Amino acid sequence: MEILTAFKAEPWLFYTAIVLFSLCVGSFLNVVIYRLPLMLEREWRQQCHDFLEIEVPRGDEQPRIGLATPASTCPHCGHSIRAWENIPLISYLILGGKCSSCKAHISMQYPAIEAITATLSVIVAWQFGVSVQTAGGLLFTWILISLTMIDVHKQLLPDNITLPLLWLGLIFALFDTYTSLQASVIGAIAGYLSLWTVFQTFKLVTGKEGMGFGDFKLLAAMGAWMGWTMLPQIILVSSVIGAIAGSIMLVTGKTRTQQPIPFGPYLAVAGWIALLWGNDINQAYLVTLQ
Repeated sequence: MEILTAFKAEPWLFYTAIVLFSLCVGSFLNVVIYRLPLMLEREWRQQCHDFLEIEVPRGDEQPRIGLATPASTCPHCGHSIRAWENIPLISYLILGGKCSSCKAHISMQYPAIEAITATLSVIVAWQFGVSVQTAGGLLFTWILISLTMIDVHKQLLPDNITLPLLWLGLIFALFDTYTSLQASVIGAIAGYLSLWTVFQTFKLVTGKEGMGFGDFKLLAAMGAWMGWTMLPQIILVSSVIGAIAGSIMLVTGKTRTQQPIPFGPYLAVAGWIALLWGNDINQAYLVTLQ
């Protein structure tokens, strides 16, 4: 409790702690974004081999990989990343964005994720102050960052992340952190069924699948965090952002008409905005109707 008192008395100390800790979290999120899809792909491949009773040919076995092991290495030369080379942001600047061994360029995604994580974390802390809402908001933000990047790269929203996010929302609702438990449960149900209904209708009319089941679960999780009343705003904002982004990508040639576009990132942006300013947005809208 003394540290919370110190944070309230000295806001600069609070924000400094948030920045430093979130930079480290951002570094870990880079690991999650890169390794979790690999872990899942290998697990699914092994399950297929087991189901079909096919033995993996010798030489095709892949080493076990987890979030903690093996140690990080350069993807180009296999150089083991030393501790001083893994300091968020600072190491990238010291190394000039290159591997210390082979001098291959390091992806800008790594420092970008660290910087984005720190920036969004500070915004959450500024919005909620020293409170339980900040703790929950930070978890919510970090999880959305990982889901966004995985969906961008793999068009996948893993159950390993979306389902714990949903349960976290229900747990916070037990204490009325962001919404009541009743609104949370209804929000989870309505969030899933709303996109599931759109999916089934689109499939019935066109014979094609318009989105993945991960999108249903992500919106259900947001309903659990913020309650059912926030769902229309999230759906509307994510649709508008998605339409704008999709149009820009079509005009610039970044995507083709028939190429699937992940919807998870737009849901994530809309959900993050709703958690921080959703009530204010709804109130402002209601005022315009009077």
